[in-house]
Amino acid sequence: MKIGLTYTGTEWKHENYVRWLSGGDRAIDIVRMAVGMTDENELGELDGLVLSGGIDIHPALYGGSMEYPKAPEPDWEKRRDVFEQALLDQAWAKGIPVLGVCRGLQLINVRLKGTLVQDLGEAGDAIHERDGVDKSHEVTIEPDSLLAAVTGRQGGTVNSAHHQAIDGLGEGLRVNCRAVDGTIEGIEWAEPGGKPFMLAVQWHPERMFIGDMPDVAFYRAIRGKFIQEIEKKIQAIEKKRS
Repeated sequence: MKIGLTYTGTEWKHENYVRWLSGGDRAIDIVRMAVGMTDENELGELDGLVLSGGIDIHPALYGGSMEYPKAPEPDWEKRRDVFEQALLDQAWAKGIPVLGVCRGLQLINVRLKGTLVQDLGEAGDAIHERDGVDKSHEVTIEPDSLLAAVTGRQGGTVNSAHHQAIDGLGEGLRVNCRAVDGTIEGIEWAEPGGKPFMLAVQWHPERMFIGDMPDVAFYRAIRGKFIQEIEKKIQAIEKKRS
């Protein structure tokens, strides 16, 4: 099994994803996908795609302002965004399962013509972000959603480290989870029939083992479902070949 993992831009953060996805229950090859290091066409050899966290998505891709609180340097490029959108398009075209984390959730939303809240402000920071350290907050899960089925929960506590969030929802998506202030914390297909598996969350399941985050449903179960969907895809391909 090969899973493509987009590079966060920070080595220790990337390794958290590798540790989480590897899991130890079977042989999994985690392939780093990064601008200048990987050809997006290599996705054809992969069985799953994880869109990781990292720098803000370039505002040019959703009609946002270039000037807002906590914006990156003025000359920051959108190369990563374009690269990852190409990966996402190919994954959907090939029926490859996709999992989005934090920035990954936002990238999926933007790719489907959604928009972003560019900064949640002081009120948002009180719940969602603290410089360099994860916060935690409660979430409520929609009872009839894929996320509810995966976690077996109606709500719980997740970690948090973001100053942006979904504003306008992308085409074909539904909200499956919200924070206490109404911020969107999860998305999935509104009509999943005939579409490849896709689930995205605003929190960071790859590092919920750090600190006091006891509810494994929000990190272990999500990873488990993703692996299960990849296995189903592999089995279907092997069946066609036999």
